[in-house]
Amino acid sequence: MLILGLIPARGGSKGVPKKNIKLLGKMPLIEYTINSAKESHFLTEIIVSTDDEEIAIAAEVSGCKSPFIRPAELAQDTSTSLEVVQHALSFYEEQQIFFDAVCLLQPTNPFREKGFIDTAIDKFIISKADSLVSVLEIPHEYNPHWSFEATANGLLKIATGESQIISRRQDLPKAFHRDGSVYITKTEVIKNGSLYGNSISYIESNPLFQVNIDTMKDWEKAEKLLTQIQL
Repeated sequence: MLILGLIPARGGSKGVPKKNIKLLGKMPLIEYTINSAKESHFLTEIIVSTDDEEIAIAAEVSGCKSPFIRPAELAQDTSTSLEVVQHALSFYEEQQIFFDAVCLLQPTNPFREKGFIDTAIDKFIISKADSLVSVLEIPHEYNPHWSFEATANGLLKIATGESQIISRRQDLPKAFHRDGSVYITKTEVIKNGSLYGNSISYIESNPLFQVNIDTMKDWEKAEKLLTQIQL
């Protein structure tokens, strides 16, 4: 299977200015994800998709290709990951280079256990699903079976649509949320306008490695984590 490893990194960042090239420890933030991708045995090609020349240069210095500058209209707050992935695939298809799937790796999730990307790809291939996402388990107190939505008449209904609430914590089914570390999707699904398709496989991330950098508070958490984990 031919898989494109795609690291999206736009220049505009309000929470942490220039975060993708800001030094986290001794390396720019983006270099952590680049290094994880370079360890993979399954990624056919690894690129950074960016609208920013400084990020492109940082990627190249880190040993990762940045073969194009992404159009400004695909680097807005409203731009979607799907659009970014479709743009990258179109770039390669114009050169008659085709991939079976795309592995999207967000640099704002810098820490991944060694081998995690390949474990995810292996599970994706075996599952034959349209996509795979990395997830973390939702604590039981936030489980959707214990969550409520407000109705128009000011009452509450169980968010899952059930008529009776599950009373015992032990009876709750596991629930997960995307952690943003890894997304893998078949090319045909992407071309049909989705990052997920009809069947979604998953892999659980190690919560000890989890940080998603959007604010300076997140950045400070990442700095603290860096002193506690082994990459």
